[in-house]
Amino acid sequence: MALQSTSLSSTQIRPSASSSPPSLCPGLSAGGSPGSDSKSFLFCSARERIVGWYHTGPKLHKNDIAINELMKRYCPNSVLVIIDVKPKDLGLPTEAYISVEEVHDDGTPTSKTFEHVTSEIGAEEAEEVGVEHLLRDIKDTTVGTLSQRITNQVHGLKGLNSKLLDIRSYLEKVALGKLPINHQIIYHLQDVFNLLPDVNLQEFVKAFYLKTNDQMVVVYLASLIRSVVALHNLINNKIANRDAEKKEGQEKEESKKERKDEKEKDKEKSDGKKEEKKEKK
Repeated sequence: MALQSTSLSSTQIRPSASSSPPSLCPGLSAGGSPGSDSKSFLFCSARERIVGWYHTGPKLHKNDIAINELMKRYCPNSVLVIIDVKPKDLGLPTEAYISVEEVHDDGTPTSKTFEHVTSEIGAEEAEEVGVEHLLRDIKDTTVGTLSQRITNQVHGLKGLNSKLLDIRSYLEKVALGKLPINHQIIYHLQDVFNLLPDVNLQEFVKAFYLKTNDQMVVVYLASLIRSVVALHNLINNKIANRDAEKKEGQEKEESKKERKDEKEKDKEKSDGKKEEKKEKK
């Protein structure tokens, strides 16, 4: 897959507050010389800062280190952002990296590698106002807040599941020796396991059952109310159908009676005409 490299400004995507801010430097865009492109960029966007470059990987490639070293001539703290144009997982379709020196335990010379940094996608105030107006127009009023909350929870659980699968895959590769052990990651995982509750404690089990019973009572009452409402609707529907059938039967009888009366009148007229003809004769 061909890489697409271009300049990235701080107003488009920025590292979070936990990472060091990038320094002000001109950018490098694809298909042009750095000097002319940086001047053109300053003419159009003088208030923006170049913080790095991006490509549509969707994964890291071997020549990313070389491209990043070239970018460091114009942006010392260059940030690489990989954008997934066809995301399949939940969450942000971007991953940010910075170049660091990796020290090897065996005494070999250090090498360049990428370290992941947290990032967030932001927008200017004018862009946020425009997006709010668009969302106001396309908002589905038929969808309630409860369904939205449930949908958000489902999406959050799917994202959590994908992250847990990534952690499991990493630990399996470390156990098989395919990846070097990273003690910082292990420390974070240990903190996660330490925060897990002890399910064998009697107090925890009791509190868990109480909370579950309270929630199940609400679900039971909601199901009961829903069944009663459905039963009332069924009864009302039967009554409405019975009245409609009764009214339809009365209308049919009235129409038959009217037809019968019309036939009798026609017969009387024909008999009267016959009698008149006989009298004339």
